[in-house]
Amino acid sequence: MLKLMYITNRPEIAQIAESAGVDRIFVDMEFIGKDIRQGGMDTVQSHHTIEDIKNISNAINQAELLVRVNPIHDELDNYMSSKEEIDLAIENGAKVLMLPYFKTVDEVRTFISLVDGRAKTMPLLETPGAVEVIDEILNLDGLDEIFIGLNDLSLGYKKKFMFELLVDGTVEKLCFKFKQKGIPYGFGGIASLGKGMLPSEHIITEHYRLGSTCAILSRSFCNTNKINHIGLISSTFVNGVREIREYEERVSKYSNFFNENNIFIKNAIEEIKGNF
Repeated sequence: MLKLMYITNRPEIAQIAESAGVDRIFVDMEFIGKDIRQGGMDTVQSHHTIEDIKNISNAINQAELLVRVNPIHDELDNYMSSKEEIDLAIENGAKVLMLPYFKTVDEVRTFISLVDGRAKTMPLLETPGAVEVIDEILNLDGLDEIFIGLNDLSLGYKKKFMFELLVDGTVEKLCFKFKQKGIPYGFGGIASLGKGMLPSEHIITEHYRLGSTCAILSRSFCNTNKINHIGLISSTFVNGVREIREYEERVSKYSNFFNENNIFIKNAIEEIKGNF
C-alpha cells in the first residue's frame, strides 16, 4: 500500500493523522524561491521551522517524520546554510529529508553528503533540468527514495494542468528509470475519494499502474485552515484514509483497471485543459 504523507506543523493534527493510519508526517521548511516561482498559484507554502520539527517529533510514535528542507544554499543574511539546516533537522528528529528544486547532479551529491547516512534521503524531482540529468543522479550512492513534484515540474514544462505529466509520458518514463534502479518512488498529491479536479481514485490507480510507493495527502484531503472542530478533523482523517485503503485493496487485485483508468485520465485532462 502507498505510504501516505500529510503536511502539518500542528502536533494535535499530527497525532490525529498518525492514529488514522497516515505513514509520514511532513514538516515543510522550504521557502527560498518558492513564492517567486509559484506566485499566484493556490499551492501550500508552509515555511515551518526547526521548532516545528522538534514539536512534531515529540508528538508522534509510529509515523515517520519527513522534513522538506530548502534547496542547497550558503548562509543567507537572514537564514542558516544548508549544512546547519540539515544538521538541526536531523538533531530534532527528522527521519527522512527531502531536497526540493534541484537542477544538477552536484546539488543532490552535496545533499547526500550533508545528510551523511543519518536519515533517509529523498530528492524531490521538480525541474526539467533535473530530468535531463536523472540517469546520473540515480547512479549516486546514498539515494534512498525519490519523489516527483508535479506542481513545479509542470510549471517548468509550461503545462496548464499538473496531471498532464501523467499522460504525456513524463512520469511513466521517470518511474521506469527508478524501478530499474530499485529506488522507491512516488509522485503528486491525492485528495479524498471522489474529490479533486481529477478524482482521487483515478490518481491512486495510476500510482499502482506505475509502481509508486508513496503520495502526499493534499490540502483538500483535510484543510485544517478551514475545519476547526477537532472531532470533525479526526473523522475526516479516519474515514478518508479508510476509503483510500479500501480502494487500494480493490485496485491491487484488478489489473484491468489500468487501461480503462489511463483512457479516462487522458480524456478528463483534455477536458480540464479546455477550461484554462
